[in-house]
Amino acid sequence: MEHAYPFNARRLAQTVGAILCAAVASGAEAEESRSFDIPPQALAAALNRFSETVDMQLSYPAELTEGMQSPGVSGTYTPERALEKLLDGSGLKPRVTGNDIITIERPGASLSTEYLLAQAPKENYPVTATDETRYDGPVKQEDLTVNGGDWSGYNVLNASTATKTDTPILDIPMNIQVVPRTLMDDQQDIRITDALVKNVSGIQAFHGSGNIYENFYIRGFQTGNIYRNGLLRGFNTYDPANIEQLEVIKGPASMLYGRTQPGGLINYVTKKGLQTPTYSIQQQLGTYDQYRTTLDATGPIDQNGELSYRLNFAYQDIGSFKQFVNDERYFVAPTLSWRPSDRFEANLEIEYKHEEKVNDWGIPSIGNRPAPVPLNRSYLDSASAVENDTTLVAYDWSFKLNDDWKLANRFLWENWDIQYNDIGGATKLQADNRTLNRVLITGPANQETYATNLDLTGKLRFLNTSHEILIGGDYYHNAFDGPNERYSIMEPIDIFNPVYNVLSQADIDARPLDWNFLRREERFGVYFQDHITLFDKLHLLGGGRYDWVTYGTAFSGTSFEEAKANFSGEEDQKFSPRVGILYQPWEWLSLYGSYSESLGSANQGFSFSGESFKPEEGEQYEAGFKTELFDQRFSTTVSYFHLNKTNTTMNDPDHPNFRITAGKVRSRGIEVDVKGQISEQLSLVTTYAFTDIRYVKANANLQGQRPINIPEHQASLWGTYQFDDHFKVGLGGVAVGKRLGDNFDPVELPGYVRMDMMAAYTLPLKKTRLTAQINVNNVLDKDYYQGSGYNRNSITTGEPITAMGSLRLQF
Repeated sequence: MEHAYPFNARRLAQTVGAILCAAVASGAEAEESRSFDIPPQALAAALNRFSETVDMQLSYPAELTEGMQSPGVSGTYTPERALEKLLDGSGLKPRVTGNDIITIERPGASLSTEYLLAQAPKENYPVTATDETRYDGPVKQEDLTVNGGDWSGYNVLNASTATKTDTPILDIPMNIQVVPRTLMDDQQDIRITDALVKNVSGIQAFHGSGNIYENFYIRGFQTGNIYRNGLLRGFNTYDPANIEQLEVIKGPASMLYGRTQPGGLINYVTKKGLQTPTYSIQQQLGTYDQYRTTLDATGPIDQNGELSYRLNFAYQDIGSFKQFVNDERYFVAPTLSWRPSDRFEANLEIEYKHEEKVNDWGIPSIGNRPAPVPLNRSYLDSASAVENDTTLVAYDWSFKLNDDWKLANRFLWENWDIQYNDIGGATKLQADNRTLNRVLITGPANQETYATNLDLTGKLRFLNTSHEILIGGDYYHNAFDGPNERYSIMEPIDIFNPVYNVLSQADIDARPLDWNFLRREERFGVYFQDHITLFDKLHLLGGGRYDWVTYGTAFSGTSFEEAKANFSGEEDQKFSPRVGILYQPWEWLSLYGSYSESLGSANQGFSFSGESFKPEEGEQYEAGFKTELFDQRFSTTVSYFHLNKTNTTMNDPDHPNFRITAGKVRSRGIEVDVKGQISEQLSLVTTYAFTDIRYVKANANLQGQRPINIPEHQASLWGTYQFDDHFKVGLGGVAVGKRLGDNFDPVELPGYVRMDMMAAYTLPLKKTRLTAQINVNNVLDKDYYQGSGYNRNSITTGEPITAMGSLRLQF
């Protein structure tokens, strides 16, 4: 049974106050307060009484309120406030869908299969490869919500990263892209690297340090570390088991986040507990001995639904087509959510990860091309793994001071222990073009990170303008210690006739502890922002931030104590402004322009002499347009940017793993991102990026060159087609132009095209669903090179044809 009005394609999500005020404004007594006397009772009955009192229709599936109680409402309130009180503690929110018609829904949920299972009306639920549920029958995807905003297929309409407010993406004068969980599941992306590179324009993976960390290039510039729920983490690898969606801000984001790279920022949003018990288990098996098991469980803890939990677990043993390379990982992430009222919410999250990973240092180059050796060849000495353990504790809370103002706080602490064991990192190919020099890197290191912020957000009206205001501050601390390590030259290897296991553990232990390194970074910043709306069509975004930053590095070949004695920090201060303007001639089209500056990252590498680098700075102009079509199920973003970055660094050609000053780089280009539902059956993601990036003020070796790994042209395409309630297929691919693999001794990596496909079948079994899925990547089995690590002798090779199968049970 469904009340009054059937679900239609949903309009852009707005905050409850703004939506309801706009809706009732069309009536005669729109914003007038009135008397309410609705006693505590079943929520459905209370909503019926409210509908009769205000003479407005309420639309919701009966299952949504089943078993719920309302605290009632008594007194004089606006209809908006009275309805909020009736829904207090239910987790439900109202949204206007037509003249005097209000839809009741559950915001803040995720794109995940678990949310679909728990919340969707059964008479409208789809049977798809990733959207399994306990219910039978198809769902209209436009009737689902995500993070307080509407969702249609692969299209997400809201992301808080860009402004730290609930502003819809269409209203923000910046290029913002979101990769939802549904897309990651369709592609079986078990690394965030795959999810980002395949689905967001202008992103390439960073391949340094033997691919031990996950890092990226955006608009030609390395991103640095990644953000988690708006707070900066230390460098690491990131398990996707508890990730709900990935958010990408293009261009400088220093105004809100401080020291960041000007190309852009990556933030991921974690899963939170749901009020309906939901469980899923998935087993994935792939070629080259790849195994991954994941478990996701969530539900309420108490009868009132104030406390809920979520537990994500993952184990993987991921083999590779490369000799020796492997990645074994255990990951567990429990979450506790507390929502005692509609004004207060808190979440506590813990993560633990143990990983043993054999690095891939790639193959060397001969002349201006990668060496003609098998792409699966490794020049390590053996399958010696780098071990690391990560413990993370995070919390966040928010409190609504009143209907318009909210205070929010987040905190993150992370400890990362690593035992390096790189036996055979490549450095330089000798003059005979077959003998490859190698290095030995072993020893312990520790990284400790903690970060916090405090934000005050609010809404007000002044002289016929509406304002969304943000005032906040944040603090970040990172300390990295690498004492008593070994960094030395080891026996070279013949790239055409390699001989392995030439170095024993006794040989390693006999080498001196000649590498002692530390790095410190501390940041504090305060910021403000005002998002002004005039005439419901013109949006002005302005703000600024002031940063105080202290950072430095130190090195000693003798002892860690000497390294600490050599340490001296440098201090920087900078004001970073951001302004933008956006005009909406129609509700489906936005035209925008923006200007922003940034304090760049701390150049986390270090010079051979031990000196610290000056901070990078960035400046960008951007213009473009956005659309939302097909009842906001389908969105496009087209942007042009012109970006300058000064004080850049690059790899030291004479000393591997060290950095040198490079100069000024200019990046400009065009980016296109298209995603969403074209029809009930067809969903699509396509991207294109043209990136014209050059060293414009640099030494003679670099002047006019493109930085390594950045193609001038790159594009991607992914589409899925739902044939019926059970069967779904997908097809796509990526195209990447040629790139440089080294700037001092140029090597060219040829462009490539890679095709991928998937198929899935879902079988409903009463209140459970079983989904079988298979993904095949690089279907045409093309040979290609993903990118360069530090130089021409660390070229990462692409995977041949691979398959990943999956069985997923949800109940």
